[in-house]
Amino acid sequence: MTLQRKGGKSLGVLILAAGQGTRMESALPKVLHGVGGKPMIFYTLRLANALKPAAIGIVVGHEADQVKAVVGELAKECGITRPIQFIVQKEMLGSGNAVLESVPFLRKFKTAVVFCGDTPLLTYESIYGLTMSHEEQKGQATLLTAKLANPKGYGRIVRSPMGEVLRIVEDSVATSKELAINEVNSGAYCFEVEPLLLGLKEIAPKGPKREQFLTDIMERVRSKGGKINAYLSGNPEEILGVNSRVQLAASERVINRRMLERLMLSGVTVCDPASTHIDADVEVGQDTVVQPFTVLRGKTKIGKQCRIGPFCYLENAQIGNECEVRLSHLVGCRVLEKCAIGPFSNIRPDSVLGPRAKIGNFSEIKNSRVGFGSKVPHLSYIGDSEIMEDVNVGAGTITCNYDGKTKHKTVIGAKAFIGSNVNLVAPVKVGRGARIGAGSTITEDVPDGVLAIARARQVNKT
Repeated sequence: MTLQRKGGKSLGVLILAAGQGTRMESALPKVLHGVGGKPMIFYTLRLANALKPAAIGIVVGHEADQVKAVVGELAKECGITRPIQFIVQKEMLGSGNAVLESVPFLRKFKTAVVFCGDTPLLTYESIYGLTMSHEEQKGQATLLTAKLANPKGYGRIVRSPMGEVLRIVEDSVATSKELAINEVNSGAYCFEVEPLLLGLKEIAPKGPKREQFLTDIMERVRSKGGKINAYLSGNPEEILGVNSRVQLAASERVINRRMLERLMLSGVTVCDPASTHIDADVEVGQDTVVQPFTVLRGKTKIGKQCRIGPFCYLENAQIGNECEVRLSHLVGCRVLEKCAIGPFSNIRPDSVLGPRAKIGNFSEIKNSRVGFGSKVPHLSYIGDSEIMEDVNVGAGTITCNYDGKTKHKTVIGAKAFIGSNVNLVAPVKVGRGARIGAGSTITEDVPDGVLAIARARQVNKT
């Protein structure tokens, strides 16, 4: 349900995503850097949508067109159905200036939630709690705060003896007494829009860059008799923003830990969380065991009772129930139930395996179908091929699918037996139950049930 306020106007959400992120040392806009397999702004978009606001506005600036394009795609993933309103910050003059540029968007609402696009660790529980606290306390602004063991670099929350928020003091200008405060500002706020707009008109530019800071709004609101409240998060790590690659890595660890914990609580065994990386969109079924040094990325989906790892990389792979994948690399493929893969197998995009197929050591499958119970156990390359059920492919078999200009298809019929060190020069078809002698180079179709040998007679010379 959309949060309704007195006066009949509903909630608006504003995400600040205009910054360049100079400390990232990157040509990529900061909010598009990946965390948990997603651009970090994905998490704030998802959070904004979960609040069910009447509208979402995003302030863009640096590489605005690039950010808009990515946000447009991410909005679909987040289930955002209404158009997102983009506000362009013409000059990077601070958070206060970014909100000032958003006045035409904000004035549509009685209440607005404002947070930053580079805070991927914020949780719905805290942002929802922030809005509810704001509703109950009936103040003009409510801040999300947290208590940090090491608050260096964060603005300190200065309170009155009665606990009311007086102001936010930036770390660089705080007194020694203020520096001892460990309650800090998260950069997430809930405002009554009318006093916010009045305060925006009065905040003065500061520093050599002449920037306007949103935190200065608080003293302006109080000076006009307004009340500032704070909602203390019980999860301090969530307020950590990303301003450098070091902080990006720290956020990655938190997102990964949350993902692993969610999977373990749902019935997945993760043998060593410290060496396991799983992206935010990955799904893993109950009673699957994930061994150490496994990376699961993208939209990988793994069924029940599987064994994955150790030393596996899976990206956008679909794995059926009761499969085993060891020391292997799988990307963009589909593996049906009870398959065995590895060690050292490479399953490339658009391949479909099984059920009960076996792909063994140092075998590569590319854009191919391997049928029920078929085996490619050793040192083979299968490309652009269709292998029917119960086929045995001998060690060192190669499908020669590329003639230098065009890819061609190989078809191997059910119950065929391919000897070791065979070259199948596509386009070629091996019939049902056919057998290919070891060391053959097959350039013509092989009928059903015959033995094909294509090699020169051995000659021994002295």
